[in-house]
Amino acid sequence: TNQWFLPAVRGDIPPGCAAHGFVCDGTRILVFGGMVEYGRYSNDLYELQASRWLWKKVKPRAPSTGSPPCPRLGHSFSLYGNKCYLFGGLANESEDSNNNVPRYLNDFYELELQHGSGVVGWSIPVTKGILPSPRESHTAIVYCRKDLGSPKMYIFGGMCGCRLNDLWELDIETMTWSRPETKGTVPLPRSLHTANVIGNKMYVFGGWVPQSAGGEISAHDGEWKCTGSFSYLNLDTTEWIGLISDCQEDKSNLLPGPRAGHCAVAVGTRLYIWSGRDGYRKAWNNQVCCKDLWYLDTEKPPAPSQVQLIRATTNSFQVKWDEVPTVEGYLLQLHADSPVPSVAGIPGTGVPETSVLSSQGGSSLHQSPQSLPSVPYPEMKVDHPSQTNNVIPNNVRNCNCIDFRNAHWEPDTSRNTINPQNVGETNVQVSLSSNSLLKVEGKEKVAAPENKITQETMKNHADATGFKESNAPSLLPVCTSNRQWYDVGIFKNSSAVVSQFYLLPEETLSVSNKNESADVLDYRLLKKQDLFPGTVYRFRVAAINGCGVGPFSKVSEFKTCIPGFPGAPSTVKITKSVDCIHLSWEPPASPSGNILEYSAYLAIRSTQLQENPSQLVFMRIYCGLKTSCVVTAAQLSNAHVDYTSRPAIVFRISAKNERGYGPATQVRWLQ
Repeated sequence: TNQWFLPAVRGDIPPGCAAHGFVCDGTRILVFGGMVEYGRYSNDLYELQASRWLWKKVKPRAPSTGSPPCPRLGHSFSLYGNKCYLFGGLANESEDSNNNVPRYLNDFYELELQHGSGVVGWSIPVTKGILPSPRESHTAIVYCRKDLGSPKMYIFGGMCGCRLNDLWELDIETMTWSRPETKGTVPLPRSLHTANVIGNKMYVFGGWVPQSAGGEISAHDGEWKCTGSFSYLNLDTTEWIGLISDCQEDKSNLLPGPRAGHCAVAVGTRLYIWSGRDGYRKAWNNQVCCKDLWYLDTEKPPAPSQVQLIRATTNSFQVKWDEVPTVEGYLLQLHADSPVPSVAGIPGTGVPETSVLSSQGGSSLHQSPQSLPSVPYPEMKVDHPSQTNNVIPNNVRNCNCIDFRNAHWEPDTSRNTINPQNVGETNVQVSLSSNSLLKVEGKEKVAAPENKITQETMKNHADATGFKESNAPSLLPVCTSNRQWYDVGIFKNSSAVVSQFYLLPEETLSVSNKNESADVLDYRLLKKQDLFPGTVYRFRVAAINGCGVGPFSKVSEFKTCIPGFPGAPSTVKITKSVDCIHLSWEPPASPSGNILEYSAYLAIRSTQLQENPSQLVFMRIYCGLKTSCVVTAAQLSNAHVDYTSRPAIVFRISAKNERGYGPATQVRWLQ
């Protein structure tokens, strides 16, 4: 929704505090310490179960040796595995909160967590090496190389009477402190900055830095300013790389302004920065709080899952794919088996004859990208001009990665980055921007596991689509060289109704096949081609973010229906009994004559499936005129559990008229 909201929390709600420690472990959040009011600090620990918005004050067991952590602020609180690591901070030596006597800390604690909820207790690890000097308002991150199993905690900067820019490393397995040697230009000394790990890089942004006079930094740090500088440390090579310098001008407001005390979070490969305080030689009580949200894409998005079929008609497909986090949209492409003209096209024909699957009754039916476990996927392009659910007006085909040294940030100015309008009506530039906020929403509410099924349409009988009754559709070898891929369009969401695709000029085709990101297409100048009945189309999809178009998915292959065959049954329900289950469905919306019979199939275990897990083998479990059947426990005992996404047993149901069987509806009964 790209909207902020205030959850209705309950339980042991903590008092407001600043400069606390904060970690996120799955759906729970742990908050430790912080300043409750001036001069009064806390050492309380609270847990929030975000799935229920329930706060709970937890009381960890004290260390077997030594005292528990004293009240403090400005400490670091880092999570790795089932343990949190607390380091440093600022304490008040005076018992009178109005008489603040600061004491910088460099103590180190380990907090063991219970699985899911609760904590075990504090401990004071015995460490080797030289401990980092006392400090507060520093950062600490944990990084573990994929090829080396030893996790490391890195502490950078902070405040101890003056700003610091030293880097410390703790080997968590051996509990050994060290000072790694670094290459490159070390960022200015700073405090109240942020540090986040994405991949093998630690990104450091903002904070208070000493105000230099004549290029020299004051030893006592008497004056300071906020900075908008941005750097990263390659944690494998320990080399600093500067991305945005402290003196870089930003007259167009394309970068986040100088700030300190902000928050930053990494979601996938995207870095979000929110709020903070601005200030330049200002007293603390005269600073300006920022109210802006920025994000930076650090690399192109990964390839989405294969395109999956929900429903096929004679001239359209309804398709889906798994969502990729933090992307602006998706480029959907297709390739047709039959020759496609390169310049002339047939005008669009309006809304295709397809309807979205709906759910009724107690069972939870939803079309999801996890359905089509066994269909081959080639690429395809489609545009549905009359629908506004997904299509993104865009030509982002060759968005190139942007140099971080000139990174283009933008504040949030609208709720949606890309307007779901007709492709080609407007052009949208994709760049490193914040026009698309992190989507915060609850999980889908579903029924109990035995009643959860996902439904989608599959082509299944040789009469209509070449699918044999006792076998899954055969996987065809796909050669992607010398293939002409056509754009269906750019879509905001991970689903599309495909009835047309864009034709490329002949000269563009030759370039596009050699280098798919060579052109930026203006869809307004291109003609459209309708889909043909009884034709095999191949689909692929790529995700788009501020760095450009990522790699394409594996290819999927689907066939449009032949006129005269019945449509797929709809509204499938599954009801579980003690020793069996009941399947029921509604007749096809377009029977194209009299329905002579229905067939239901169950995906079963087989040696063929072991050799090719993506090719399901089906056994017919029902044939008759009724729109329901019983699946016995004996039949279910032979069922194959599909792990393409969530574990599920797969059924297919199809209808037959005078011409033969039409496409099947595939149902995944989630286990």
